[in-house]
Amino acid sequence: MSEKHPIIAITGSSGAGTTSVTRTFQKIFRRENIKAGVIEGDSFHRYDRKEMRKKMAEAEKANNGIFSHFGPDANLFEDLENVFREYGETGNGRYRKYLHDAEEAAPYGQEPGTFTAWERFENDTDLLFYEGLHGAVVTDKVNVARHPDLLVGVTPVINLEWIQKIHRDKAQRGYSTEAVTDVILRRMHDYVNYICPQFNRTHVNFQRVPTVDTSNPFVAREIPTADESFLVIRFANPKGIDFPYLLTMLHDSFMSRPNTIVAPGGKMELAMQLIFTPFIWRLMERRKKALGRG
Repeated sequence: MSEKHPIIAITGSSGAGTTSVTRTFQKIFRRENIKAGVIEGDSFHRYDRKEMRKKMAEAEKANNGIFSHFGPDANLFEDLENVFREYGETGNGRYRKYLHDAEEAAPYGQEPGTFTAWERFENDTDLLFYEGLHGAVVTDKVNVARHPDLLVGVTPVINLEWIQKIHRDKAQRGYSTEAVTDVILRRMHDYVNYICPQFNRTHVNFQRVPTVDTSNPFVAREIPTADESFLVIRFANPKGIDFPYLLTMLHDSFMSRPNTIVAPGGKMELAMQLIFTPFIWRLMERRKKALGRG
């Protein structure tokens, strides 16, 4: 954590909906005139797409059925922590981009599934923003979770998470349901050991719970809509949270526990705006004072 150079991290599994959360933060940054340095979790994968396919084939030949993008062998956890540490200390650090598709790759003259060269952030960013799989990961070698000033978990119930992943991978990547199912099964060991534990370290978790039947996610024809869901918002430390105000603004919401609000699923963006805008104000005020500008 750093008063001068704060860090915000959004963490969630593949298909969880972290990209939607990122869009909400981008709106806040634009409105508040905040310049954020941005890093994506995919850019800290150890292998590009072709290399990963090769490593997957090698793992299968070696009867290693758990090698996946979720675990330490396929990621640069140490590099990720180093970026967080350096940014917190200096306000700078190195980053690169993972080019997911032809549209992203075209400006760089590279193939999809490759990384750009490492480069440095601009010197005048107000904060660092991370979105990806491992914003709160902890192993025997790294502790990424200790660096962010705000850690947000995006954790839909697992059947909904799988439905979202299956539909995304089929529509955007041309995968079959069987292929996506194989990926889900292969990742399960690392999901349990490296993804789930992060949500005990986050400051706020947003979990979408569908109110329609998702008992078999592998045959679901549609993704449950926001209006067909409840939103469960859990605060690790409820001290200082104005729950009466949030309940008033988030109509039809209620408290299920002393640190948990349940709201209509369609209120997710509004809830994030209400919760995170004041927090970002405090981060920026603290930053100004630390830099002697207050």
